[in-house]
Amino acid sequence: MTAPAATGRPPALRWVLGLTAVAGLIVALDQLVVATALNTIRRDLGASMDDLEWTVNAFGLGFAALLIPAAELGDRIGRKRAYLTGLVLFAVASAACALAPTTGVLVTARAVQGAAAALLSPAALALLTEATPARQRGAVMGVYAAVMGLAVVGGPLVGGAVAQGIAWQWIFWINVPVIAVVVPIARSVLTEHTGRPAAPDLPGIVLAAASMFALVWALVRSGSAGWGSAEVLAALAAGAVVLAAFAVRQARAVHPMLPTRLLRRPAFTAGNLSTLMLTASLFGTVFFLAQYLQVALGYSPLEAGLRFLPWTATLFFVAPVAGRLQDRIGPRVLISAGLLLQGVGLLWIGVNAHQHQGYTGSVAALVLSGVGTSMAMPAQQTAVMAAVPPAMMGKAAGTFNTVRQLGGALGIAVMAAVFGAAGGEQSPDAFADGFSAAVIVAAALAFTGSACGLAVPARHRAETPVTSPGGAVGGSVGEELGAR
Repeated sequence: MTAPAATGRPPALRWVLGLTAVAGLIVALDQLVVATALNTIRRDLGASMDDLEWTVNAFGLGFAALLIPAAELGDRIGRKRAYLTGLVLFAVASAACALAPTTGVLVTARAVQGAAAALLSPAALALLTEATPARQRGAVMGVYAAVMGLAVVGGPLVGGAVAQGIAWQWIFWINVPVIAVVVPIARSVLTEHTGRPAAPDLPGIVLAAASMFALVWALVRSGSAGWGSAEVLAALAAGAVVLAAFAVRQARAVHPMLPTRLLRRPAFTAGNLSTLMLTASLFGTVFFLAQYLQVALGYSPLEAGLRFLPWTATLFFVAPVAGRLQDRIGPRVLISAGLLLQGVGLLWIGVNAHQHQGYTGSVAALVLSGVGTSMAMPAQQTAVMAAVPPAMMGKAAGTFNTVRQLGGALGIAVMAAVFGAAGGEQSPDAFADGFSAAVIVAAALAFTGSACGLAVPARHRAETPVTSPGGAVGGSVGEELGAR
């Protein structure tokens, strides 16, 4: 298959979906692909447990801290340019990960991967949303969400298969040829989109990056340093103070990065809150389930990865159907009911682990949880992205992805604390006890997200032309929001 010749017409939607989904798949996969390869990396590089944690956390820290500033940059330099730059930087960082002779180099390269993902992800989501007609948005976001969900749950499978069958370096090398194929096609197919050409909100950029860095640092360090440690408490306090300063700045800035009027939109706020709960529940469960299958149930890395397939298959098949369905019934029902099913499935898994049952007793629960996740994810993306005018889609995508990263870090941190209090790594039974308590907390997070989903409007209002006070179409972001 060859890319269509570049013309003055908008690119075919299938090409935009394919290109952005591949980019999203690469980013999402690399967040969790190392989970089942950690023991191999530890033996190869002589890494300590802290080193292993940072091979996971460095990516998330760079990603979350830079998402909102990177989305702002993408709006200014052009979303296509940001997408292409992010891809190239991600390929370079992936090669550095594969060639890393020490864990220090690996951790540094993982942080650069996270920074590249921060530039790439919101640009890709904004390009896709802008290219999709409103009547098709649910179906398209369903396909996109299926790809993202497949990456999240399939990451441990890919990592285990590659680490056990080839070498752990190939979980990074594989990105390079894929990106080498995607970049020239994207250059010829995608069209450029930019936001408003206003002066950058430099104080807002600094405050956003600093607040996200401090909050994510506190979450990722809470497991090893402890929630009551001076380091974690100081980071949480600093993050909260700087985040408050960011909110004040956005309320007063002439051209804010994240206009506070957005938060008054139920679809935007409730969609993001439910996303926070979904990813906290999902990422935390994936992180601990991969270890539970190996430590408590005795499976190899590849065998553990294969046992994620009931979850993976539901995400792949159900999300596109749910996406098309939401075009008819709206996102509220799918978000709320989906997270309810996700919670029920996780609660079932937690009870089975408490009773020390084997894997087969939880297959149906994995399917049920996967169906729920598949229903909610595309509806959340649509709710958030459809709540903003086109000029702000980059910012909305940056905020949405930041919330997802915070949710992932929050879920792992909270579940780690519960795991340590209820069980531990002393024996398979102790691990099962800790996992049971942790996954029940994950179910509670999903139920909370289901309640948040009830605040999402049943249907999106039709897009209306945006006019400035002088009557001309366009204007600043503040004028756009005022008109809406």
